[in-house]
Amino acid sequence: MNYFDEEAHVDHINWSSWKKMFALMAPYRKHLTGVALLMLVSAAVDVALPLFQSAAIRLFITPNTTEGLLRFFLMMSAVVLLQAIICVIFSRMAYFIELSFGRDLKRLTFERLQQLSFSYYNKTPVGYMLARVMSDTNRISLMVAWGLIDFLWSFSYVAGVFAAMLVLSPRLALPILCIVPVVAGMTLWFQNRILEANRRVRRSNSRITGAFNEGITGAKTSKTLRMEQRNDRDFETLTARMYERSRVSARLSAIFAPLVLFCGSTATAIVLWRGGALVMDQMMDFAVLSAFIVYSISIFEPVQSIARLFSEFVAMQANIERVEGLLEAEPDVRDSDEVVARYGDCFSPKLENFEPIKGDIVFEDVSFTYGGEHEMVLEQFNLTVPAGSMVALVGETGAGKSTIVNLLCRFFEPTKGRILIDGRDYRERSQLWLHSNLGYVLQSPHLFSGSIADNIRYGRLEATDEEVREAARLVHADRIAASQPEGYDFNVGEGGDRLSTGEKQLISFARAILADPAIFVLDEATSSIDTETEQLIQEAIETLLHGRTSFIIAHRLSTIRRADIILVISGGRVIEMGSHRELIEKRGHYYHLYTRQYSDSQTDQVFSSGDAQKIAAEN
Repeated sequence: MNYFDEEAHVDHINWSSWKKMFALMAPYRKHLTGVALLMLVSAAVDVALPLFQSAAIRLFITPNTTEGLLRFFLMMSAVVLLQAIICVIFSRMAYFIELSFGRDLKRLTFERLQQLSFSYYNKTPVGYMLARVMSDTNRISLMVAWGLIDFLWSFSYVAGVFAAMLVLSPRLALPILCIVPVVAGMTLWFQNRILEANRRVRRSNSRITGAFNEGITGAKTSKTLRMEQRNDRDFETLTARMYERSRVSARLSAIFAPLVLFCGSTATAIVLWRGGALVMDQMMDFAVLSAFIVYSISIFEPVQSIARLFSEFVAMQANIERVEGLLEAEPDVRDSDEVVARYGDCFSPKLENFEPIKGDIVFEDVSFTYGGEHEMVLEQFNLTVPAGSMVALVGETGAGKSTIVNLLCRFFEPTKGRILIDGRDYRERSQLWLHSNLGYVLQSPHLFSGSIADNIRYGRLEATDEEVREAARLVHADRIAASQPEGYDFNVGEGGDRLSTGEKQLISFARAILADPAIFVLDEATSSIDTETEQLIQEAIETLLHGRTSFIIAHRLSTIRRADIILVISGGRVIEMGSHRELIEKRGHYYHLYTRQYSDSQTDQVFSSGDAQKIAAEN
């Protein structure tokens, strides 16, 4: 599936997809059945109303009498009242189906997103997921609740009108029955082309919206690179294309509407011409002709509705397949049935069965490749980490550092080999057991909309205000709250946009600390913090990591000198391993990385091999 093709569509109905969708509607079968029955009764009433008109002409107008008029009035009033009651009831039921089924689809898709692995988020755009949860579910619920109702009513009404006309006068009915298929075919042809034209218009509109967005968000870059003229020219091209496509859509609609009116007028003219002749020859009652006139005028709108709805159902096939594709997506990392039975799942965890964790970690011949790739990102990786050890991972970008950490956190699972935690394969326990014992601070911190206190409390929801403040104090995040008039109640904005990157990082540190995990992972966690702030939190980090197993990915090698184990990763393999002092003394890859970085930070000094020896002696 092309995740970026938001306008993808099909030209046929896949009944297996609809069958799955109807299975999700099982809780509303009674409501759907009730609405269907009401629509059949409503269509029957609509077919009967012209017959009341015909009866009024035959019983009262032609004989010029009012005898029995009250009884007729009461009977017709009862029918109209029945139709009004039906309209109220089916509208309420249809709204209930639309809102309830839409809610269910949103809940199901959101729950599935919570269950999917990180690999799904790595390859799937955010816009695609938002469109599935919001736009597609809305369209499906709307069409199921109202589209099916309109289709059923229209079909029932057309069938009822055909039957009534054939019973009243087959000779007059046949010309009308010949015109109806022509209108149906013409409507279907035009609707398909209008639908395709509108798709092209939406594509153009999406590109214009994207150009607007890039023009606004990239205004500073555009001005500094003097791209105003080019941007204006590109935007003019986009708007011209949308203008032409909109003209095509408007032209089709402008041709279609008069053609349908012409067919309807032709049908009415035929009824008046032939019906009038039959009345003049006394071969037909004028009352019957009046009913035919109403039928000939009213039959074409439901015929158009049937063709239009059929086109929309075909177009909606893409929405159904995309939603079902999300609902049927399987996580790459999942617990076995035995593990779920013992530990529960992410929605219903059995916390009483969660064993305490010490933090002994062993990688045994671990190899890993991302799905669909043949080249190993990590190959036959072995590592033993005693509980409470600090492990630092160093290497160039793409060397495999984040892969090791992601495997440790079970965001991915080894392609070969296994990872042991406290002597057991971590697949023998639930993901939630592991994740509830993890503290992860990312290079690019993410905050949720809400206050500073709320974001820190995400680390442990039951934490008290004092515990939240203490966690903030340990990493100096309390300075952020102190700088705001609202203090810890300060709203950080969407994604924490009202704070600097460094401030967001400090809050994410406090959040991880509050969770009090047995295993800490710091992924370039100090890269977004200025040197002064880094020095302030370095002591706090060392204190907090004491007694906990920790993995640190860092480009600032000064932050990992006290690590128990430093792994130098290259090409998915460990090329050097040891403490900071041991690796400096080896004068290998780590030595050159460290001395070069130290040299870059001392721009006002001359750096030599003697300085390297001094560094080794000091550390």
